[in-house]
Amino acid sequence: MIRGKRGRVVEPMTGRRLGGARGLVFAAVLGFGIAGAQAAGAVTVYVSNEKDNTISVIDGETFKVIATVPVGQRPRGIILSRDKTRLYICASDSNHIEVLDLATLKITRTLPSGPDPELFVLHPDGNRLYVANEDDNMVTVIDLEKGTVIAEVPVGVEPEGMGLSPDGKILVTTSETTNMAHFIDARTRKVVEKITFGIAGIRSEAIQPVGVRITGDGKLAFVALGPANRVAVIDAERFAVRKYLLVGQRVWQLAFSPDESKLFTTNGVSNDVSVIDVKRLKVVKSITVGRFPWGIVVK
Repeated sequence: MIRGKRGRVVEPMTGRRLGGARGLVFAAVLGFGIAGAQAAGAVTVYVSNEKDNTISVIDGETFKVIATVPVGQRPRGIILSRDKTRLYICASDSNHIEVLDLATLKITRTLPSGPDPELFVLHPDGNRLYVANEDDNMVTVIDLEKGTVIAEVPVGVEPEGMGLSPDGKILVTTSETTNMAHFIDARTRKVVEKITFGIAGIRSEAIQPVGVRITGDGKLAFVALGPANRVAVIDAERFAVRKYLLVGQRVWQLAFSPDESKLFTTNGVSNDVSVIDVKRLKVVKSITVGRFPWGIVVK
């Protein structure tokens, strides 16, 4: 690992420094489900509720909450194991990672993470977990098989996570306080474009880019804009904003359905999940969950 200077982030695949002052980089969407809970092929949505210390389980077809699972203190980032049998949970106020068995919905293991883990990304080998520690400006690298920390990498102030486009070529970082999204070529690690967001009638300080998702064909990017209560739809080929979608209050994280026909958003202040029809670019449903929904993944 290369030790980074202030204001830099870490390339997920290698741990090398990338860039972006006070960058917020978000893990790519990963799906998961409860074994036996629904028929094969059904869509299931999982949401972490940071004030209730729970995970909400939503039927992705009926949009109904079908289970609520108690977990550690202030759960935020969540991600699926490669074999889709376990859910990794950033228990931020517990200062560790919890492992939820999806067959039994029981916590079976805890892993060291550094203070205040917020978001993470899983290496393609399925064994290395890169964890962003907001309080100490570090990325902690965990060996999942051994359950040990193998490296700590200093990065920018308040790191939140890492994320790649599905083909692994483009890294997107969103900077909450500077109101920018940086599109970075992961092969050359150079910023190729910057996009600034502006919404009529919304103060600039209320526009805080956070969660981001890119379609599998690389044509569209969706960026959650926090207290602006909007999701920006970006033409990822022309690097231009197409439109803004009004969702719930303080939209934070995003997740596609497996076929990318729907996009789900967590809205922390309104305690709900918005459902966006991706083809029509229209919000079609709101689902009430726990208090302060934060992380979200879909199978």
